[in-house]
Amino acid sequence: MITTKERRETILNELKKTSSPIKASLFAEQFGVSRQIIVGDIAILRAAGHRILPTPHGYQLERPEPNAGNIAVIACKHQPDETREELYLVVDNGGSVIDVTVEHPVYGELRGLLNIESRYDADRFCEKLAESRALTLSSITGGIHLHTIRFRDPECLERIRRVLAENGYLLES
Repeated sequence: MITTKERRETILNELKKTSSPIKASLFAEQFGVSRQIIVGDIAILRAAGHRILPTPHGYQLERPEPNAGNIAVIACKHQPDETREELYLVVDNGGSVIDVTVEHPVYGELRGLLNIESRYDADRFCEKLAESRALTLSSITGGIHLHTIRFRDPECLERIRRVLAENGYLLES
C-alpha cells in the first residue's frame, strides 16, 4: 500500500511525463481510491504551487509552449445552443480556442480552460456539456464571453474575426 505522499508524488510525475490531460478517474483506478480522493490530491498539489490545470479532458501541467503561435483575446456573444458552431468557426479557420472567460458580478473573472483545436475537440466538449447538463460559463453573462485563441498569422486572425462577425458572434467591431 502506498502512502498519500507517494500517491501525490506519482500523480505529479505522471503529469510531468505527458502533455496530454489525465482524467482523475484514471488515477483513481490506478491507486484503488475514489475519484474524489484524487480531486483532493490535485487540490493539495495546486495549493503547494504546482501549476496543474483542470481541463475538460482531465488534468495537465501548465507548460510554456515554444513556437505556440500568436495569441489574441476576442469578445463574443451567442446563445448556449450556438457554442458548437462558434467553436467550429474558429478551428475551421486555423485557430485554437485556449479558454473562455466571463466576468461574474461576485467572483470577478471566471476562466475555463478548453484547449479546443479541432471539430472533434469541440464535439467532445459539447457532448460533455450535454451529458452533465452543465451550463456554459457565458450563460452567467447573457452569452457575453471572451476567448483566448491561438492563430498562425495575422491573416488567420482576421479570417476568424470575419467569420465570427458574419455569423453574429463577434461582439467587437
